[in-house]
Amino acid sequence: MKAIVKTKRGKGLEMRELPLPSPGSDEALIKVEAVSICGTDLHLDQWDGWARERVKNIPQIIGHEFCGKVIEVGGSVTRVKPGDYVSADSHIPCLFCIPCLRGEHHLCFNLQILGVDRDGCFAEYITIPERSLWKNRPTLPPEIASIQDPLGNAVYATLVEPVAGQDLVILGDGPIGLFATGIARAAGASRIMLSGLNPLCLNIGQMMGADHVYHAGETDIVKAVLGETKGVGTDIVLEMSGSPRAISDGLTLVRKGGRFSAFGIPSRPVSIDFNEQIIFKGIRLYGINGRRMFETWFQMAGLLNSNRLDPRPVLTHYLMFDEFEKGFLWMEETPRQAAKVVLFLDPHLFKEAEGRR
Repeated sequence: MKAIVKTKRGKGLEMRELPLPSPGSDEALIKVEAVSICGTDLHLDQWDGWARERVKNIPQIIGHEFCGKVIEVGGSVTRVKPGDYVSADSHIPCLFCIPCLRGEHHLCFNLQILGVDRDGCFAEYITIPERSLWKNRPTLPPEIASIQDPLGNAVYATLVEPVAGQDLVILGDGPIGLFATGIARAAGASRIMLSGLNPLCLNIGQMMGADHVYHAGETDIVKAVLGETKGVGTDIVLEMSGSPRAISDGLTLVRKGGRFSAFGIPSRPVSIDFNEQIIFKGIRLYGINGRRMFETWFQMAGLLNSNRLDPRPVLTHYLMFDEFEKGFLWMEETPRQAAKVVLFLDPHLFKEAEGRR
């Protein structure tokens, strides 16, 4: 099979021919139909500080966002069967540690992540433990089915509490911030304000339902949002960038008694005035890690099935699998030339997806 592999501890990826994997007793073998490029994949390609410290196994197939058809199952698998159309949560929990036994599988002590701790999905075939598989409705387009892992991040961050009728600020215009914009609009948010640095992405944010967009390099975000909210601040802040400045701004902007969802991962320690920004404001601070398995997936399926949420404006580019280098280049350029890139392994599915644009 063809696979995109991290072959060395340095910049770059390679397309390799590898043997097909065989499913273990608790696994399914899946023929992959589409995959999407994530920020984690960019870290692995660039072999930055995070990748150097985090990834232990080289060579390794990368990727963790996909959809495909089950073609074989192990002897103990009961929940899926050959022919099922599936995606997977990229988090593979052990099921036996304290967080898992408490139903918090996404916080597993022994968590494995596809494409990071074990071979990923950027290949023609992949084996996945049954416990991480999600069965898609048969009519879900593969370009959407393949991006449910990051879409789920946005669902969890946005809907960890209800948003209906509330003002909301999203800090960060990457794909997950853009998905969150559409989710907040579908879930009935009153006023959505989005900030970021990329004009392409800010335009997509408007398409996804943002009422106000701000270029963070040209606008004083704190002044703009406090002006919109008459000095009160916003009910909800979704921090999706990891920028220390954005985190500080977000804690300033969230109103007293408001909610702050922290998803973006800072590259360096962040200084917070715990008394003034958290305790005395009485805010609710949520750390967002992955997706709740599978509560988040049911919420996401409900939004997609209702047709109230269409994430496709964020999917700016479709390519065939062999053209992966072009997709990585677009996403690594400054400013980036693509919000989200989907790679198709089947030319027929690629042509159909292009026809749905």
